[in-house]
Amino acid sequence: MSVKTLKPYEFPARDARANFPHPLLFLGWEDHLLFCSPVAMPMPSDMLFGDLVEKVLPGVYGMHPDFSKIDWDHVQWFKSGQQWMPDPAKSLEANGLGHKAVIRFRTSGLTGIGGSCS
Repeated sequence: MSVKTLKPYEFPARDARANFPHPLLFLGWEDHLLFCSPVAMPMPSDMLFGDLVEKVLPGVYGMHPDFSKIDWDHVQWFKSGQQWMPDPAKSLEANGLGHKAVIRFRTSGLTGIGGSCS
């Protein structure tokens, strides 16, 4: 989908990589409607993906009762809408996650307020 402007668009985008201390990463937890959209966070490119899971995600989603039940070995990951298998021992950059990348994860059997939380 393209955008048609009425006049020339002649100013720099405010969400350009240069305007952030680290590349933005959008993180979303599928089927958990307590979180209405992915969370945007500046993440260092050299951070290991495994550290993102172990050190960042608990601070973002840990208050949800399903979070402690996640079997991380069976999580389905999606990058820009496509199923994807990240390497936890590699950096975010080495996993192909650049500025404004979108990743989502699905936790089979855990469907938040839609099913598993009571």
